[in-house]
Amino acid sequence: MSTLIANRRDFLKTSALTGTALVLGFSDADAAEPLALAANHEITPFVMIDPSGVVTLFNPRPDMGQGTYQSMPALLAEELCISLDNVKIVQTEGDAKHGNQNAGGSSSVRRLWKPMRTAGAAAREMLIAAAAANWSVPASECNAANGRIIHLPTKRSFGYGELAAKAATMPVPKEPKLKDQKDFTILGKPAPRSDVPMKVDGTAQFGIDAKVPGMLYATIERSPTIGGKVVKIDDAKALKSKGVKHVVKSERPLFGSTLEGVAVIADSYYAAVKGRKALAVTWDTSGFDKFSTDAFYEQMRTLAAKDGIRAEASKGDAVSAFKAAAKTIDAVYETPFVAHASMEPEAAVAHYKADGTIEIWASTQGPVWTKQAVAKQFGTTPDKVTVHPQFLGGSFGRKGGLDDFIMEAVYLSKQVKAPVKLVWSREDDITQGPFRPGMVNALTASLDANGVVTGFRHRVVGPAIQFQGRKDIEGKIDDWALEGIEPDDSPYSIPNVAIEYAHAPVTTPVMWWRSVYASTNMFGHESFIDEVAHAAGKDPLDFRLELLAKANPAPNSTGARFQAVLTLLKEKAKWSEKLPQGKGRGVAVARSFESIAAHAVTVGRGADGKLRVEKVVVVLDCGMHVNTDTVIAQTEGNIVMGLTAALKDAITFKNGRAEQTNFDTYRVLRINEVPAIEIHVMPSSNAPGGVGEPGLPPLAPALANAVFGATGKRIRTLPMNLDAM
Repeated sequence: MSTLIANRRDFLKTSALTGTALVLGFSDADAAEPLALAANHEITPFVMIDPSGVVTLFNPRPDMGQGTYQSMPALLAEELCISLDNVKIVQTEGDAKHGNQNAGGSSSVRRLWKPMRTAGAAAREMLIAAAAANWSVPASECNAANGRIIHLPTKRSFGYGELAAKAATMPVPKEPKLKDQKDFTILGKPAPRSDVPMKVDGTAQFGIDAKVPGMLYATIERSPTIGGKVVKIDDAKALKSKGVKHVVKSERPLFGSTLEGVAVIADSYYAAVKGRKALAVTWDTSGFDKFSTDAFYEQMRTLAAKDGIRAEASKGDAVSAFKAAAKTIDAVYETPFVAHASMEPEAAVAHYKADGTIEIWASTQGPVWTKQAVAKQFGTTPDKVTVHPQFLGGSFGRKGGLDDFIMEAVYLSKQVKAPVKLVWSREDDITQGPFRPGMVNALTASLDANGVVTGFRHRVVGPAIQFQGRKDIEGKIDDWALEGIEPDDSPYSIPNVAIEYAHAPVTTPVMWWRSVYASTNMFGHESFIDEVAHAAGKDPLDFRLELLAKANPAPNSTGARFQAVLTLLKEKAKWSEKLPQGKGRGVAVARSFESIAAHAVTVGRGADGKLRVEKVVVVLDCGMHVNTDTVIAQTEGNIVMGLTAALKDAITFKNGRAEQTNFDTYRVLRINEVPAIEIHVMPSSNAPGGVGEPGLPPLAPALANAVFGATGKRIRTLPMNLDAM
């Protein structure tokens, strides 16, 4: 990723604004034409200052609750020396001049930490140069603060708006000086988020809120088994339903296949839903009606008992270590298919216009992905597609890069020659996928006579997200499927390690889900580390520290950071204090998306005698960060989502159909079930890591280990039923 900023041509006096303005990232050709930068440039038009003093900062990452609406502008504002209270924030819309605008993989802050700050620093130095020229003083005598440039000896000052035109003529600094961390006034501090008031008072626009003139509403009747084909449509009653305008076949592109549906399009969503209920569709589900989770898990267990494909990260000879061991331990862990179930289901407004251009309003994690995918699907070019990203009411990977629901809306708009708003029902969302893949993890470890780990094998078995729709997969490993367990993410010092993968093809679609495979792998990995610790007769937390002490001891190495996180957790969770009878405490640690999270979970008996989660203590090392409040909020969200996946309902299939359909059968954690949560964010000068996902993977194993501490029972299959413990 380049952190270069564009040259002087990217600052201009633009006739598109009142008077003149400093704009970062536009060409001076014709005074207002955008400059298309190379794909590897991530510094694009993020800063605009007009003569009235209004500072506009562009946010290039859609906000799905993770806080990018505030964090991206905060990176600019820190270096621009201006309060976020005094700026206008504009969401970018997928135009090439703004570079990569796709949010996912907890990547926004960690990928744009330096580029966005560089853009702000460049604008600051150009404003200083303009003020110094006006005063005929050295730039070194000038400073930026609170949206003004101050001449330090005389205390004279200019507002940024007064300098915009002059600053546009200044040379662009090639390497503007970035602030030292100790001088931050915004970054690393708790701060109110500018999107929260809008979300509280209802003015924030989500995809499900979007409206355009002349818009029709659509809902789609779908095959009860994903992949079924339409045989016959009886739409007589639906078309007689008040408000219904059209009944048409729909198309949903998904991983190289086209899924069919029947859309009811009406003048209101209520009318569309009523018409859908009156519709009668005959489906051909042959070939898709055999899939069941029971049979699939049997298939995966069979694969788990065989050698998988050995990953390059393996080292030594684990098999020989097992043969020479004083003791070996084996365990198999299973995690279920789960739905994303974001509170806002999939929704989009699309207008396929008579001139062939396409305009979209949608909750999308990736406006650039959307432009490219829609253009390809409908045989046009991305410049003919306009995307207006809305706030997302949750996503967790579902609305990132797939765009199937957006494609459906575009297809329907093209059919009926009008803008169409498509809203998925909750049942559509939960039953139609894609889902987090169901996985099996088989683990083996060996100990010598002194309780030292001599060998370790982790075999991952399950569907490959990346392999869907592909045939060239023989002998290949989906590298995503090894998240969290390779040495970069799990630096335990063990001499012989085998990491293996076995692909289990599945007909139901799977997709990344918050923390992706780290959420499934770490349940087995960290639960098993606990089992090995007990087999060695050692305290589970001390056992982990012992394994880490032999790892790379260099300061800021992954091993050293793991040790620091666990050491602080030991203190904050009061790990060494003995618990009363009937309580249990479990620990787990995981690195994902370049951040390390360690959890200590405490369980105990309630007044009804049933086991309950009482407290979760977290230590998170995410490197430098933007907003401490957001880091804590995201970690709390990870804990709630992790507990839901660990304690509530799986998505199960019988005869090709998902057996769970809505929140009555696919339950989410209720507020009265949320335990006490205590989060400690470690101070750090390391590069930023992700925040939106790393707090989730340690939750399930720490909980399972706590249950063992309280009951002596090992939980190796999720979801677990605490009522039965």
